[in-house]
Amino acid sequence: MNYIARRKKHRIDKHLIDILRLPMIFLRVAIPSPLRKLFDYLPPASHPPAEILPGTRLLVPFGNRKLVAILVETVSQSAVNKDKLKAVIKVLDDSPPQPKFIFDLALWAAQYYQHPIGDALLQSLPIHLRKGHSCERLHEFLFHALDKPEQPLNSRAIKQQEAYLLIKQHQNGISMDALKAELGSIAALKPLMEKGLIEKRHRPHKVKSSLEPLREPAKTLNPEQQVAVEQINLHRGYRTFLLDGITGSGKTEVYLQVIEQVLKQGKQALVLVPEIGLTPQTVFRFKARFNVNVVYMHSNMSDKQRFQAWLQARDGDAQIIIGTRSAIFTPMANPGVIIIDEEHDQSFKQQDGYRYSARDLAIVRAHGEDIPVILGSATPSLESLHNVTLKRYAYLALNRRAGNAQPPSVELLDIKACPLNAGLSEQLISVIQQHLTAGNQALIFLNRRGFAPSLSCHNCGWIAPCKRCDAKLTLHQKPPHLHCHHCGSQKPIPRHCPDCASHELSAKGTGTERAEEALGQLFPEFPIWRIDRDSTSRKNAMQEIIDEINKQQPGILLGTQMLAKGHHFAKVSLVAILEADSGLFSTDFRGMERTAQLITQVSGRAGREEILGQVIIQTHHPEHPLLQCLVQQGYRDFATEEIQNRASAGLPPFSHIAIIRAEASNPGRAEAFLQLAQQTPTIEQVSSFGPFPAPMEKKAGVYRSHLILQSGKRPLLQQFLSQFCLQLEHHPLANKVRWSIDVDPYDMF
Repeated sequence: MNYIARRKKHRIDKHLIDILRLPMIFLRVAIPSPLRKLFDYLPPASHPPAEILPGTRLLVPFGNRKLVAILVETVSQSAVNKDKLKAVIKVLDDSPPQPKFIFDLALWAAQYYQHPIGDALLQSLPIHLRKGHSCERLHEFLFHALDKPEQPLNSRAIKQQEAYLLIKQHQNGISMDALKAELGSIAALKPLMEKGLIEKRHRPHKVKSSLEPLREPAKTLNPEQQVAVEQINLHRGYRTFLLDGITGSGKTEVYLQVIEQVLKQGKQALVLVPEIGLTPQTVFRFKARFNVNVVYMHSNMSDKQRFQAWLQARDGDAQIIIGTRSAIFTPMANPGVIIIDEEHDQSFKQQDGYRYSARDLAIVRAHGEDIPVILGSATPSLESLHNVTLKRYAYLALNRRAGNAQPPSVELLDIKACPLNAGLSEQLISVIQQHLTAGNQALIFLNRRGFAPSLSCHNCGWIAPCKRCDAKLTLHQKPPHLHCHHCGSQKPIPRHCPDCASHELSAKGTGTERAEEALGQLFPEFPIWRIDRDSTSRKNAMQEIIDEINKQQPGILLGTQMLAKGHHFAKVSLVAILEADSGLFSTDFRGMERTAQLITQVSGRAGREEILGQVIIQTHHPEHPLLQCLVQQGYRDFATEEIQNRASAGLPPFSHIAIIRAEASNPGRAEAFLQLAQQTPTIEQVSSFGPFPAPMEKKAGVYRSHLILQSGKRPLLQQFLSQFCLQLEHHPLANKVRWSIDVDPYDMF
């Protein structure tokens, strides 16, 4: 071998040695599983590890399945032997589908709420992406005819010829929808693409711009609204504003005028509402005001629809995004403001699985993106009011109703010893008649679905139970059946009592179905619109009912708390609350707060425009301090007094709590699990209470137990929970018990 050949071989050998000396790179990924850990994988041969960025979706083998995972980081060392590691099957994205900040927010939320990181990260993405589908807009491409086709077009392929000529006529490309409209069928496109005669190219994303974002002029603000808008617009960067406005005070108009300034700066707005039912009317109002692209996101949409809205928000093509709880993870190209309407509402807190609070995450997100966040409510949560006291939030008050509307008069109606017709007293029936005769609408609030809360035997006292829950079955008449509203189980209505064989079975109590029947008999000439989970389960049913109500003909609105949230009914002059007592004696420390909020919100539906409003609250306890305070002084005075009570008792917001919930198929097992877990040494200043059975111990066939952890310092509680979760995963009973952690719980039970 000559000298040149030897030098060349030496250089090749040295290069191979250098490659072998390079540190091994492992991909540490998050997988949707109940395990609170990350998993190491080998990079795929097709992709250099350095080109795969954190946040990228991967397809990985996991046991005998293939799962969509998310890359969290690349590392040079693994605790698992390289020979035992599996390689990633496929890299699904050229770049991370969501911005780094949203990815980091999801990581933070997983840590704070002590939820398995893989499940938390995947839930921050649209379902369409969780299933591994491509991260591109559906039908967001154009077909173009190629100047130099690879194959000539067969003269006998008439449909292909027709499609090719049509595409060729559009030099800038034509969409699939346009082709389908012209041709009736798009079957010819595939063979044309295979022959190289046409190709599809991504449509360039064009943000709809307008020098004037308003479609209709803004309304004239009253002095309080003007101050609120100016205060928010004057502030640059992050700030949390609590907009405390009585019902009908025009909070939405404040939102609209703040968003107007955001749009003029070329930025986007994210608006969260508590209920799906509020989304259509909110979208309609925003579209009527603004000449920009408004998209909405909620669970009644298809996966593809939500994904397209998500993409438009991420790419800046949607200027206003309106959604429910999960929309908090929607990325924005140019974030300008986040608005949480009805910030007190418990719907913003996920009540199972991944138990995050969209309201609290909105504040964390706004801080990270350096934008203002507005929390609006007529009945602010005590936590938000406490943060105002601590100067964490700026306080903006709206104390008068918009326009010429006046606050309604409120009356407590003592119904002790009064005869009731399906929960309606004679005095209330008379008042309803007066309002209907005057051409107005009456709203009857009854927070109980079904025909009656229970079916009972008059002979022996038997009450129809749910076999899977410690609860009674609710009687429904449309269609006739018994239904458990806790586990969803249903059964036919029995013909006789199973205990004594008596046929004297009767409905006990009143639900919305029974009240609807009674009202129909009392007021046959007026329409009755029932709004509850049963009557609005069909798609678009809620909006159809709202449209009928807004025709403003005299009639009766009857429903549950779905009626209490943000609706504006111009012709409602009377609000009647049938069972105000149900929340007065709750064992949950938040029970009084929730009851006060509900009564205040429902009462606020009366007299929102020119009509004088009247509120009648039927009660067996008119002397109750809560009812007296709400009627005589209002929600704000109640909140001040309740905050003082919380401070004396050391309850939130003056302390921080988490609940460990455990459930098992065998009685006693969940409690035994928590008893053993409680033996773990606690950190100083972290107290534990329990374990004890849940108020409804048996639910959906499993037995439930709770352990409450409490601390005056949030970091100490978080420190303890991080250790506690790992210990619970290795608990001897962990594989026989389902358990979860609820940080900052809204519902104690």
